[in-house]
Amino acid sequence: MIVAGVMSGTSADGIDVALVDFRDAGGGYPKLKLLAHETFPYSAALRRAVLGAMNAQATSTAELARLNWRLGMAYAEAVRETIQKHPAKVALIGCHGQTLYHQANPESYAGRRFACTWQAGEAAAVAGELGIPVASNFRPADMVAGGQGAPLVPLLDFVWFRHAKRGRVLQNIGGIGNLTAIPPGATEERARAFDTGPGNMVIDALMQELYGKAMDAGGKVAATGHVLTPVLEGALRNRFFLKEPPKTAGREQFGREFAAKFSSDCKAVSSRKQDAIATATALTVESIARAYERFASASMGGAEVDFVVSGGGAQNATLMGLLEERLDQHQCKVGTSDHFGLPVEAKEAVAFALLAWQTWHRRPGNLRSATGASRPAVLGQVTYV
Repeated sequence: MIVAGVMSGTSADGIDVALVDFRDAGGGYPKLKLLAHETFPYSAALRRAVLGAMNAQATSTAELARLNWRLGMAYAEAVRETIQKHPAKVALIGCHGQTLYHQANPESYAGRRFACTWQAGEAAAVAGELGIPVASNFRPADMVAGGQGAPLVPLLDFVWFRHAKRGRVLQNIGGIGNLTAIPPGATEERARAFDTGPGNMVIDALMQELYGKAMDAGGKVAATGHVLTPVLEGALRNRFFLKEPPKTAGREQFGREFAAKFSSDCKAVSSRKQDAIATATALTVESIARAYERFASASMGGAEVDFVVSGGGAQNATLMGLLEERLDQHQCKVGTSDHFGLPVEAKEAVAFALLAWQTWHRRPGNLRSATGASRPAVLGQVTYV
């Protein structure tokens, strides 16, 4: 069965599509083979609409409805172009959607306390355009089971990367950073996963503000700056970094408000723009390293650890160099998922292809040790054609 996985993350920079061939291994997890993957940047107009809607203090019902359908059309276009470039008989699409709001912990609203999430992107528009059923809306079922609805990629981490003798840490650096720790020979219950904090989110926000650019390509700007230690240490006192897993984060924690204060704090110490970018990069590195030290390193039992990075941050040479230097003391061999047959740009799309396969076969898709759910849950809803 060939499944197209579709992912657009909190960086809101575009859409990743992966075509994955699944073979049922009988009772356990399926065997999977990545056939092809493609990346499609959002148009400038669509990216503005997405960023404007994320964690928005005010917007209109019409804007949200239109964005939901427009994203569905964009996902359909991306899958169609991928299939045209890499001809395959796709039987199912797994579409994560674009997270506009994620509240992992209960808060009061209209007389009740509850957690909630919303991933936009009309599944019917995708299914109708392509004539292929779509599995989508993966996060709510885990939240109803008492989980945080995230992270969900750890299922792929466990299936693809677990090893009998070596520890494996899978660190995705997208808009948000998330970590999966798999001790040698671990069962599902011993795998642990959680969000580490900002990945590229704060770096990108400062690059847009200070340089009018979407990102620090290759980390070239950060390489010319100096880390502003007082600002870095102040940011790391944020209570999110100290909270025990399971935990998840998004633009609600590290979006425009956090970035604005971070930028202001940098300007109060240095007038050099590159110092702000260097400090934002150091925040990503240090938050990842401290998360591993506090919440994951002990589980490795002294074994050597492959620290495998994916996502856009894996292409930031300055960030990767700092991370390698920082984790060297912990016997961590830092590399990218490319070396394990899973391209850094494709990993999350492959994960949602796997989750869609699980949903189609009515099998659970959440790792309870990652999300904090009280029970396994079949994730997602299927839109038929």
